[in-house]
Amino acid sequence: MGMDLDAYLQRIGWTMPVAPDRSTLEALVAHHAAAIPFENLDPLRGHPVQLAPDALQAKLVHGGRGGYCFEHNGLLAEVLVAIGFRVTRLAARVLWGRPDDAITARSHMLLKVDLPDGPSIADVGFGGMTLTGVLRLVPDEEQATPHEPFRLVAEDEGWRMQAQLDAAWKSLYRFDLQRQHPIDYEAANHYLSTHPDSHFVSGLVAARAAPDRRLALRNRELAVHPLGGVSERRVLRSAAEIRQVLEEEFLIAVPRDAALDRRLDALPG
Repeated sequence: MGMDLDAYLQRIGWTMPVAPDRSTLEALVAHHAAAIPFENLDPLRGHPVQLAPDALQAKLVHGGRGGYCFEHNGLLAEVLVAIGFRVTRLAARVLWGRPDDAITARSHMLLKVDLPDGPSIADVGFGGMTLTGVLRLVPDEEQATPHEPFRLVAEDEGWRMQAQLDAAWKSLYRFDLQRQHPIDYEAANHYLSTHPDSHFVSGLVAARAAPDRRLALRNRELAVHPLGGVSERRVLRSAAEIRQVLEEEFLIAVPRDAALDRRLDALPG
């Protein structure tokens, strides 16, 4: 089936007309990040992630679910192309929590979108630091988003994405502008969704960027980061409480699955 654009727009709560321009892209990114959560329930319960457009649409649009970067940005790419945007799929090496000179696998997907006023970066799939705005592809310039300021640092071999947290710039990932094709993501996706060493297989991850706060769940620890406020953290004690938070705070239609319940019960923390 083709892209059901009306269903996607309904899923993210956008009711205005769309066109291949900056204002539409900014609106879609912000609404997508608020409505469709980052989550890894399928790898956690032993279900490999499928990246075919029909599978992404069935899961994230019609199924009330979320996913990780390949799913979020894969879906957004299909939506943008259907609207008439010029989109280039890119790949990045994740640096979050690592030194800036770390060499990691190309395990993240992001998008370059060519707009009338120049190329820009969109990325609705980076978990607790998902980009809720659209960044112009310009070097070393602080750019506002609905959440934190971001910037793109120019490097010899490409670009480094950074966010400003507590007055310090933190690197999320490194990328270049080489076009990627759907097949280029398959090996990384297979590893991330099936390998026992993948953190998407071994533990629970969920995130959502609401308009006034960020929500993040790692195993049993729930963190709420209000914009301009003090972060709050609490530990979820039972599988039932975890399931309730996933449904009510992260807006996930959690599968009714005995294997998932066993994994939730066994989470550390």
